[in-house]
Amino acid sequence: MLVLDHITARHGPWALAADGYFSEGIHLVTGDVGSGKSTLALIMAGLFLPEKGTVRRERIQTVMLSSQFPEFHLTGLTVGEECASWGLDAEKVIRSTGLYITAATQSLCLSRGELKRLHLACALGRPYDLLLLDEPFSSLDCSEKERLCTELSRQHEGITVIFTHEQVIFPRVDRIWEIVDGRLTDCGDLPGALERWRHAPSLIKKLVRAETVPENLTPEDIREAACRIQE
Repeated sequence: MLVLDHITARHGPWALAADGYFSEGIHLVTGDVGSGKSTLALIMAGLFLPEKGTVRRERIQTVMLSSQFPEFHLTGLTVGEECASWGLDAEKVIRSTGLYITAATQSLCLSRGELKRLHLACALGRPYDLLLLDEPFSSLDCSEKERLCTELSRQHEGITVIFTHEQVIFPRVDRIWEIVDGRLTDCGDLPGALERWRHAPSLIKKLVRAETVPENLTPEDIREAACRIQE
């Protein structure tokens, strides 16, 4: 379990406050640009100390933070070297990306989208007690977002926290959080959280108003709820 015990962070007039606990499962954190999602991810990872409060990691031994920009994580000059730096088999990782590359491909010759796919394949190639994904859908097209969501929905162990602005394609999640007016707010478990989610996509809000609340956020759940409106 990850516990945020009355933490605060400040930078000039900007401030963030967070209090709550993250248990095993997939958590979605949303908020406006500049609200503090990336800062919160850094605090959870232990890479940024809050001004006040404490972060407690109970039974958490392994932590991985994936930032929005994949080049920040790059350590290998070739794809093979990059996979080896994660302790992973290059051929297996390459197959999982669906890219037409080899272990000898120069890492910096990949586009940002390709590099993102490689990085995420490495990040998801090993289990972590705490996996923090800051804007994992950026630089990906729709088909890759869907493929990533399928992979994320298979995460059955540990704590996964997704920080995102995504408004269309989501994995199955267990709990929704959002940053509102400088404070992290717990919207609760699904599906009840959808009625309290201020940053919900417009389609979700429409379904909630129509009293056809989806069971979750996957495309299948959204379609099922939308079909109930037509009935």
